[in-house]
Amino acid sequence: MSDWEFVKDRTATQGAVWRSADGLFYKRTGGEDLRAEIEFQHLAAGLGYPVPEIIDSGAENGGYFVIERSLGAASLHDEALSDAQRDGAVRDQVISTAAFVGSQLLRAQATHPLTAAPWFDKAAFAANVFEENPDLDTPRVHEAVKRALDRTAALPMVHGHLDYGLPNVLAKGVIDWQHHGPVPLGYDVYPALDIVAFKGGGKGYSVSPAQRTAYTSTLDDTTVDLIGRPVSEHLGDFLLVKCFFFLALMRPTDPARHDKHIKWQYRRALFTMGLDQYESSSTIDTGSFPTLAQFADEYR
Repeated sequence: MSDWEFVKDRTATQGAVWRSADGLFYKRTGGEDLRAEIEFQHLAAGLGYPVPEIIDSGAENGGYFVIERSLGAASLHDEALSDAQRDGAVRDQVISTAAFVGSQLLRAQATHPLTAAPWFDKAAFAANVFEENPDLDTPRVHEAVKRALDRTAALPMVHGHLDYGLPNVLAKGVIDWQHHGPVPLGYDVYPALDIVAFKGGGKGYSVSPAQRTAYTSTLDDTTVDLIGRPVSEHLGDFLLVKCFFFLALMRPTDPARHDKHIKWQYRRALFTMGLDQYESSSTIDTGSFPTLAQFADEYR
């Protein structure tokens, strides 16, 4: 490992990430989940998805490794954070790059549709959400989910990232396909800017309404070209699933961790707000979400 610089441990799984001394390659290690990701990434590359080129992969030290060509030094999340720290605003270039990469992914996905397949449970981590929050396992919640699934049933089913957002997007493509699975076309890319709101304002930047409109408009131009209609009409459906996704694995196991308890209650509050909005309009306005700091002040 003398030729590699340690970058970080991988999140929510075993293994770590290293960078080559010249910055041109990344090496990741892990277990069976990484082996499955490597296999999928080979498939995705063959389908024209904007993913890193795999240079080498195989078994190592009882696990697996993959060496990928770098897609760049900074994610769009890193660029947005740097912008905000400099003058408080995210550059339009970051948003237009996100829209460009998103459109690339949409085109590759739509060109290789899948047969219809169940997708909600995996994308939403629904079993975990209901296990940790049994009071949410109600007919009301299931009716809203059914509504979202019925509304998205006509969309093509495609290979999806499932954890898509600015931290995983670079100017040359999309990284970290660990959670891949079938999703309706658009589920990955349309909510990418809304994800910032679920983080509670702790990421250090926000996206303006005009930037959000420009991003969505570019994606709609792409989906109109691909399937004859704008997929933004399903953003509310996608965001209902994200309300589940961001509540998963949040319930603290240590009663002494008051900070984690507040964050769990915060995500529960966002879930309820999203559900209320979706029931009334089939849309969710993440711009109306409070920040974690605002919620914590009221919670106390």
